[in-house]
Amino acid sequence: MQAVKSKNTAIEMRVRRLLHAKGYRYRLHARSLPGSPDLVFSSRRRVIFIHGCFWHGHGCARGKRVPKTNTDYWTAKILRNSARDAVARERLQQLGWRVSIVWECELAKDISAAMKKLARFLGPAASEPK
Repeated sequence: MQAVKSKNTAIEMRVRRLLHAKGYRYRLHARSLPGSPDLVFSSRRRVIFIHGCFWHGHGCARGKRVPKTNTDYWTAKILRNSARDAVARERLQQLGWRVSIVWECELAKDISAAMKKLARFLGPAASEPK
């Protein structure tokens, strides 16, 4: 499990490159905020979490998959991850931040739809006319 990265994953890097190309600027993994969001847009008071479906217990086919070995451990771990995510989202919202989650499966299905969703969430980029 040491090979599983929590930062700078392939899907995270893909989203970061696309957002940067559209003119959005952000901070990475702000440890000062609950849950250390993957992307932080301070001036907009918005954060984005980029979640892997399996690790965060998404409802898609990959997220519902149950490991064949050590099932009790992994099921409990994924439930703990989901609970921790919910607490972080709630705390961020209480602090006045808006939160968006991008799931791995959304990016695999239709990256352009996922990027449109993020553009709506973030509002116009600095390089775009308002």
